[in-house]
Amino acid sequence: MMENSIIRQHNPYAKSIKKEQDDIVIQYLPAVRAMAYRLRERLPSSIDVDDLISIGTEEMIKLSRKYDKTMNDSFWGYGKKRVYGSMLDFLRSLDVMSRANRRLVKLVDSEISKYLANHEDEPSDEYLSEVSGEELEKIKEARSGVKIISVMPINEQITIFSGENTSEKIEKEELLEIVKDVLLGFKEREQTIIQLYYFEELNLKEISGILEISESRISQIHKKLLSKIREQLGSNHG
Repeated sequence: MMENSIIRQHNPYAKSIKKEQDDIVIQYLPAVRAMAYRLRERLPSSIDVDDLISIGTEEMIKLSRKYDKTMNDSFWGYGKKRVYGSMLDFLRSLDVMSRANRRLVKLVDSEISKYLANHEDEPSDEYLSEVSGEELEKIKEARSGVKIISVMPINEQITIFSGENTSEKIEKEELLEIVKDVLLGFKEREQTIIQLYYFEELNLKEISGILEISESRISQIHKKLLSKIREQLGSNHG
């Protein structure tokens, strides 16, 4: 009897905590939705924004259960990176990113880079199908893979496109130093483009509108950055 009384006394406190956690989720749901839509703008049309919102919301619910406001007075400051990370984890899990497709993704990325260097424009799917000898549908899937990879952290992009595990070769801090060194050799406008893409998380269309430069040229500068970083990694860790 006394045990039941204790449980009843504890219940109001438990309910209060649960309500506080639910209120946090409701309060920051618009921020999760905004994050999902921002990320979706940088991805192929095959990715459904509702999937990103669902994944981000699930992660936020988990985080709200662990959140201690005495340790961190800003829930979004505490959870933002983890919510974004959960969306990236979802993208990594997609079939288009499977190991079987990575060979073709790397080939398509390489052919796009070559074409951009010669024509200042991206090739058509038909052209890529012809030069690679692959079916058009597979080229479209691989091109989606290239777009998905382009929103991943730089070290992951390099690992995927070079075939080497960058994280085993280099510390994150050292990679950041290499990125800074490489960017010093870029023109100011090119540095601005990389800043807008990686740190402001703008998509190619937005950057194109701000700087009045073609999306293809932006893509070319992005690929130039990755190529230069790979070269630096090769010379530093040969």
